[in-house]
Amino acid sequence: MVSQIIDRMEVDHLLDYGCGAQTNLAKNLKVNRKLMYQAYDPGVPRFSKTPMPAQMVACIDVLEHIEPEFLETVLDELQRLAEAIVFLTVTTCAALKTLSDGRNAHLTQQPMSWWLPRFLDRWEVQTVQTISEVSFFVVGTTRSRLERADGSRLG
Repeated sequence: MVSQIIDRMEVDHLLDYGCGAQTNLAKNLKVNRKLMYQAYDPGVPRFSKTPMPAQMVACIDVLEHIEPEFLETVLDELQRLAEAIVFLTVTTCAALKTLSDGRNAHLTQQPMSWWLPRFLDRWEVQTVQTISEVSFFVVGTTRSRLERADGSRLG
């Protein structure tokens, strides 16, 4: 799906936000164009450098791992980093893994109806589709970033 979006929307720069140590997205991309791939994951030292904004941001199997108190900040960061398109996947149930402190690895377990308003506040949602009973994806486009001199948004 990400490859299709890249080709169809003529994306030249992709940020894989929360790429993990294996960068699985990069290994599975099959695009018919030149693409700059940027890996970012704060938990992986070699990918922890602050990311640059990109035409498209993919955030796959990441958001449910964010502590609830930091989720709005991460969503705001994704909004800032996505110049045109976001591709987000979310799992809404518990993970099979636990963290070293005993908590479930999915720290934010909420239904799609809880997630969607947070996405709609930040992006023009183009597609929402369930992947399974417990996961879904969203494709969104950025909203106008025109600002007045005082910093307030136009439009």
